[in-house]
Amino acid sequence: MFEQWALISVSNKDGIVPFAKKLIELGYKLLSSGGTAKTLKAAGLEVMDVAELTGFPPMLGHRVVTLHPKVYGGLLARLVNPADRADAVKFGLPYIDLVCCDFYPLQAAIAKPGATIESVVEETDIGGPNMVRAAAKGNRIVICRVQDRQFVLDTIAKHGHVPNDIRQQLRARAEYGVAEYAGASAVFHGNGQFASIFGERVVQIPKGENGHQSPAALFSTGTNDPLALDKFQVVEGQALSYNNITDLERLLQTLTHIGVSWSFNFSGKAPLIAVGVKHGNPCGAAVGDFPPTVLDKMARGDSRAMFGGSVMTNFVLTEEAADMLVNAGMRGPLTTQKFDSVIAPGFAPGARELLARKGGKCRMVVNPDLTGVPMLDSAVRFRYVRGGFLMEPNYTKLLYKGDNEIQIFGPAPTKSALMDIILGKAVCDTSNSNTITIVRNGMLLGNGVGQQDRVGAAELAIKRAIDAGHGKPVDIFSFSAGAVRKLMARVRRLKMKYNPIEIAKAAVESAISAGQKGRLECAVAVSDSFFPFPDAVEVLINAGIRVIFSTSGSIKDGIIQKLCEDRGVTLVQLPDAKARGFFGH
Repeated sequence: MFEQWALISVSNKDGIVPFAKKLIELGYKLLSSGGTAKTLKAAGLEVMDVAELTGFPPMLGHRVVTLHPKVYGGLLARLVNPADRADAVKFGLPYIDLVCCDFYPLQAAIAKPGATIESVVEETDIGGPNMVRAAAKGNRIVICRVQDRQFVLDTIAKHGHVPNDIRQQLRARAEYGVAEYAGASAVFHGNGQFASIFGERVVQIPKGENGHQSPAALFSTGTNDPLALDKFQVVEGQALSYNNITDLERLLQTLTHIGVSWSFNFSGKAPLIAVGVKHGNPCGAAVGDFPPTVLDKMARGDSRAMFGGSVMTNFVLTEEAADMLVNAGMRGPLTTQKFDSVIAPGFAPGARELLARKGGKCRMVVNPDLTGVPMLDSAVRFRYVRGGFLMEPNYTKLLYKGDNEIQIFGPAPTKSALMDIILGKAVCDTSNSNTITIVRNGMLLGNGVGQQDRVGAAELAIKRAIDAGHGKPVDIFSFSAGAVRKLMARVRRLKMKYNPIEIAKAAVESAISAGQKGRLECAVAVSDSFFPFPDAVEVLINAGIRVIFSTSGSIKDGIIQKLCEDRGVTLVQLPDAKARGFFGH
């Protein structure tokens, strides 16, 4: 009968002594080397040094310790195989049933400022990954994560051994850990030639975007980001669906851009923020100092679109705040607002009751790290394409009101208008381009997203704002007079025949149309790129917009700038190469 050995070699020695003591109690003999052996021996545990087993001391500055046939034979020998058993007896191979091994901190070495090839190579483990892979191949108990140590002890205590299905789980984790480790090394040394995506399934999802796309899952890359999606906890309602999770991702993008932009440009801290999305695009957003007011402004942004959507705040939802959220902006047949998910740093008990829907259809999700100024996501972004994937740096560009490349045409913007530009830019840049976003007094009025042209985006933003009740009725008579003047000027310019009846008729029709649409007086419009023609700008100005932000770079820039100056409209521009905000293509 072969004795059972446990080989322990770890960089993270926290808790390793009580772990090893428990293994001895469970009948294992300990095999170790280097710093781990010293730690265990100092605790009074009986440990055989690997050098004693192999007959070779550590060499080459401790680069070669466990790379020896007796170690690998002890990991790979199949005791159910007569030939392997004979070799084990012949060569004096120990039966190493358990390996507890983590690796040199390679990723930390790579992340250090000023990391060099030499510094990274010195922190690249060779013996550890090879030993772990040998243990995995030999169907041994292989532990390469601290959190699995107690799990294995509990399993042995319960069953007297580790069943094959659990060994298989540990084998998969070991192979994954080695692949991730080697991938990090390849990415560093390849200097952009290679990319790797490694993730562990943390949420099993019954279906994807559509019912037939089943099953789906959320994977974690193991980041320490406190706002990583696996750090959000459902505290009420059903589990998050695939679409809930994609909305959560977009909400995070928009809310963090608002918060960091505000902190960067104004007070040094974030205001209270509430954002609502539907199908991945913001349809409500607001900032302020009082939770119910912020939620009221957000919910009234586009209450029709908001119905059945998802909401995120950077403040705890009290009962009063939740009451405002479910009742704000309701018109016509809608009596109370219904949400698919509400995400916040926390919920008061009364808030949960107000937001709850039959069958748990309103998911309430908590992450305490949403408070204050939640940090931007700076991790590399990946996107699947057929046969591969695209990779790019994350979108972290912020608009700075003091940028020396900003150009202003027409009247100087007020502080209130600058605040609306900052809010509108954060919303616009995290919506599916092409986008025109309309904001007023710290509140999103209309978001014209995903259009193929700027005119369509402008018209959609205006329509959504007017339909949501944010327009001011037009004085048809004064508008008719203005329309007559414009038409007469066009007649003279084009040397057309003057027909007063037709002119009057056209002016009245124009006025009636405008009266039906209303005007967005004193609102701010933000475009995620430049206007190739003045037509979309005309649409915005005619709707009552008085401040426009866009990038510059169009051959028509001069015409657009003059148009705004002539109409008394403020135009704020930054070069397209610097401030373009395309997102979500």
